[in-house]
Amino acid sequence: MNWRTLGVILLLLAVVFTTTQAPVRASSHREAPLISGDPKADATDLFAFVSPDNPETVTLIANYLPFQEPAGGPNFYSFDPNVLYEIKVDNDGDAHEDISYQFRFQDLLRNPNTFLYATGPIDAPDDPDWNTPQTYTLTRGDTELGRGLVTPPSHVGPQTTPNYPALQEAAIHTVADDIKVFAGQRDDPFFVDLGGAFDLLTIRNPPGDEGGGVDGLAGYGVLTLALQVPIEQLLADDQHPTIGVWTTSSRPSQRVLRTDGSQEHDGPWVQVSRLGSPLVNEVVIPLEGKDRWNASAPRDDGQFANFVANPELGTLLNALYGIAVPPQGDVGSGDERDDLMAVFLTGIPGLTDQGNQRAAEMLRLNTAIPPTETPNRFGVLGGDTQGYPNGRRLADDVTDISLRAVAGAVYALFHPGFIPDPLANRLGDGVDENDKAFLSTFPYLALPGSGFDSVPHCPAP
Repeated sequence: MNWRTLGVILLLLAVVFTTTQAPVRASSHREAPLISGDPKADATDLFAFVSPDNPETVTLIANYLPFQEPAGGPNFYSFDPNVLYEIKVDNDGDAHEDISYQFRFQDLLRNPNTFLYATGPIDAPDDPDWNTPQTYTLTRGDTELGRGLVTPPSHVGPQTTPNYPALQEAAIHTVADDIKVFAGQRDDPFFVDLGGAFDLLTIRNPPGDEGGGVDGLAGYGVLTLALQVPIEQLLADDQHPTIGVWTTSSRPSQRVLRTDGSQEHDGPWVQVSRLGSPLVNEVVIPLEGKDRWNASAPRDDGQFANFVANPELGTLLNALYGIAVPPQGDVGSGDERDDLMAVFLTGIPGLTDQGNQRAAEMLRLNTAIPPTETPNRFGVLGGDTQGYPNGRRLADDVTDISLRAVAGAVYALFHPGFIPDPLANRLGDGVDENDKAFLSTFPYLALPGSGFDSVPHCPAP
């Protein structure tokens, strides 16, 4: 597909979506049985985009440890020193990582004789009043990029963290090869009506394009790993501008619990979490395959292809809302959802495909497309080629995009003659933006809420 053909498709997409005047959003919190019991290793979201204020770079963000209530003391939130966190990049389409950025964390306990998180106001990340600071080492393959890098404390409150923005700013580092890095707590950028979505896909104000949803993640924090990397460092060559990105966490294969309360970790690393595109393991992969998905690698995704080609979500949209979804069937059946296969497994021709790539689930980003001054929350579906599923920006409404795509809103672009159900272009969860504004500079996510100011969720009436 050439760029002229792609432009026609994008124009058609823009017409489909802008004529409905619908707002737009999604993610992966507690998506599998095993990882839901291991929150420090649980990847919640992955983002990849050309940096809007520094377009010679790409920003990669991986979030972990979901549902952080800001007042969750006395043990506030930190990365696990027994977990290997990685952000991986495939730049040649073979579904193997060519680059891996690895984060390893180190804990320090300054005063074992107090229950306090801090014994006084924390004025800097290395302030001795912070009783449990955490540092980390960043490597790229065998190359150490930075060591002893400080993280900020959690946002406790005005007495413990009186100048919290300064603490966050001090935790942004420039390391080797002009790479910026941040690791620490941030506001969870994912916005979605979780309460409705998992109550049998309830849309509070059907069909979902006129608001009325409840953001189930408003007020919660996450732990963020963020990198800003010069684009040239991510590409195999100038002729192949598209990269595939995913994040993983791994634990040692052996854990020994001792009677004195201590633990010992040993053995080779075993992958326990994996995340590329949003909602794949959470919604596309069924229960029997979720833990296997988290332990697998993109190069082995052929085993999951039928779940993409014949998605359960399409069947549910038909059963619950009477939407006439497109034909769907297993791979090779003639009815496979080739539109969804392109988005999740092979890349969109002429936009995010990597050539003769191997089918694999990754978040693909075409780094040759510059940032736009007028981003559209629907991304590519709204005529904005700089947004999802070309990478993923913080404000891209992947929930609404995914619902409409599965319902068949753009199926006709792959199958001329198909007429989408009128409701397909209006589906949504009624939550259209994050509860906090994003920042204009790295690492872009909003600051987390303060524990002192936190208002717990109101009880149900």
